[in-house]
Amino acid sequence: MIHYQLPQNWIIYDKAAILDALIQAKSAMVSLTNIPYQKQWAERLQVVQLKREVAGTSRIEGADFTDGELDAALNETVEQLHTRSQRQAAATVKAYRWIAALENDRPITEDLISNIHKIIITDADDDHCPPGVLRKQDQNVIFGVLKHRGCEGGAQCQNAFRLLCQAINQNYRDHDPLLQALAAHYHFAAMHPFLDGNGRTARALEALMLQRVGLRDSLFIAMSNYYYEEKNSYLAALAEVRVNSHDLTPFLLFGLKGIYIQCNRLFEEIKRNISKTLFKDVMYDLFIRLQSSRKRVIAERQIEILKVLLDSPQTLETLHKKVVVFYKDLKNPTKAFYRDLNELISLRAISYTKHENIYNMFVRLEWATEITESDFFQKSKELPKAKSQSFLS
Repeated sequence: MIHYQLPQNWIIYDKAAILDALIQAKSAMVSLTNIPYQKQWAERLQVVQLKREVAGTSRIEGADFTDGELDAALNETVEQLHTRSQRQAAATVKAYRWIAALENDRPITEDLISNIHKIIITDADDDHCPPGVLRKQDQNVIFGVLKHRGCEGGAQCQNAFRLLCQAINQNYRDHDPLLQALAAHYHFAAMHPFLDGNGRTARALEALMLQRVGLRDSLFIAMSNYYYEEKNSYLAALAEVRVNSHDLTPFLLFGLKGIYIQCNRLFEEIKRNISKTLFKDVMYDLFIRLQSSRKRVIAERQIEILKVLLDSPQTLETLHKKVVVFYKDLKNPTKAFYRDLNELISLRAISYTKHENIYNMFVRLEWATEITESDFFQKSKELPKAKSQSFLS
């Protein structure tokens, strides 16, 4: 068993070894925080990111629930939640919403961290863990694959917790904020100052410190999602630091890689939303300006097809079901649907893949940057007649 030793230095690492990883993480963060985005869909992304964070931090601790149960945990009252896992997720959501509302200049104190723990534990694990209360004399904990023992309960626990908060507000200031957040995460987890909820609190503390360098609100990145996906490596990195007298290098390398990955994931999601917005603008601008009334009617149906596919790719069968209402008054609705689909394929606005006679339809987001006004109207004139179309004929 590996016993806890009070660090002589609360933030020690090999600067040369982490330099490349730090540069990559900071570059990804700068790209993310400087990309323009619409508030409406950025808020939707924030909900998704929070859901990923809560799912990740809960599942690392062994919580087991379906996506539907997680949605319930995010939206229902404590009285409506039936399992401990759901209650833990609901409490974690409260904690993250609380830290998101904190002022950026509020010091990270013992009381602040204890309050995070209190929110995480209340209505979830308070039947066996006093919320926000440090471990007392003879209340000791063992955790981890290699069996680590947290700092001794009572005076040692109080002293270690106090010294960590002092280090965060003093020694850490000479280091990059990303390193500060990861270092605080490690040291809190290593001492395990509470009877339960230490991992969840450590990851929430890290999230609080990351949001203060710009990764907040709609740009919040779900680091716990990364930690869950790489759970074995995550626990191994924490353990390696502990074995090597709190040399943070392995965990910093692992954590910086996570920041890089999660920033890029969110960046790509924002880029996709930007591409969808551009696609919609071009779609409405060009299709509605078709000259003949017949083509405008066809264009309106095609726009409905594109709107469905912009939400998500669809199988041909599902797509047909979702837009069939727009064809119900036609003499031959199925034929008209295939004709409209073929025209969109000919215009290269949509494409498809085929696997075992199942067609999967999707929009080509790059179409909005490829098509020109003159090209669109010329192609519209040259589109083949329904009888000559071959797709699913």
